[in-house]
Amino acid sequence: MENTCIFCRIAQGDVPSIRVLENEHVIAIRDVNPQAPVHVLVLPRKHIAGLTQLPADDPIWNYLVRAVQDVAQREQLSGGFRTVVNDGEDGGQTVPHLHLHVLGGRAMNWPPG
Repeated sequence: MENTCIFCRIAQGDVPSIRVLENEHVIAIRDVNPQAPVHVLVLPRKHIAGLTQLPADDPIWNYLVRAVQDVAQREQLSGGFRTVVNDGEDGGQTVPHLHLHVLGGRAMNWPPG
């Protein structure tokens, strides 16, 4: 676990967050700067800097996707939602810890930005 990573500190419980879901592999928290009525971040408990650092054989991706499905159900996003993974500075990643954004509660526009 990285002591300086804000998401690692949140996962450890050192930094408060509003948790939507958690298990031994992942946690899901409300985004502090929501971009939609529902904006939840799903992140692995272990530190992985980004999508490009995730080994192909690591099962964490399956845990993350399952958590996104669970969050969508808990948040009653039956009309649809958007899942976003930003990777790297040019991709808009502001915290270097792999995380998925679950956005919903309103119609999403395309292109996204």
